[in-house]
Amino acid sequence: MTTNDTAYVPAPVQRLSMPEQAAEYYRAQVELDRAARAGIDPVLAELVRIHASALNGCAFCLDMHTTDARRLGEQDHRLATLPAWRETPWFTARERAALALTEAVTLITAGHVPDAVYEEAAKQFAQQELAQLIALIISINSWNRIAITSRMSPAPKQG
Repeated sequence: MTTNDTAYVPAPVQRLSMPEQAAEYYRAQVELDRAARAGIDPVLAELVRIHASALNGCAFCLDMHTTDARRLGEQDHRLATLPAWRETPWFTARERAALALTEAVTLITAGHVPDAVYEEAAKQFAQQELAQLIALIISINSWNRIAITSRMSPAPKQG
């Protein structure tokens, strides 16, 4: 069954503004995020952020980071198939290792970070890059929790 109803459902009402109510923490989170992404390829960083945000169900971050990825030149077919990255030929070995590590860290209670996942990431990334990648994954998970808990919503798109 299809519908022609294109009206947007109103976004949930934001519960609170972290930048206003926890300003010092929020500024520190922004700085932490800046430090976490240092040295990481910007497109790879966006893929990691999108994947973690999808796993966490964070619409605000998904909207932001898919927009940012497109701005960096990422292709729509890769973004559309990112949730099924294992089933596509579009992702490099390095990207696959980062996405697998993103899943393991994001879903940490589902088996911690398996040795095989960590070892594959360690093959693809130098130690410093791997540390930065882990920091980036932790940072986006933190942002997802901020956005979901405070009910941040993406703005409806025009057009």
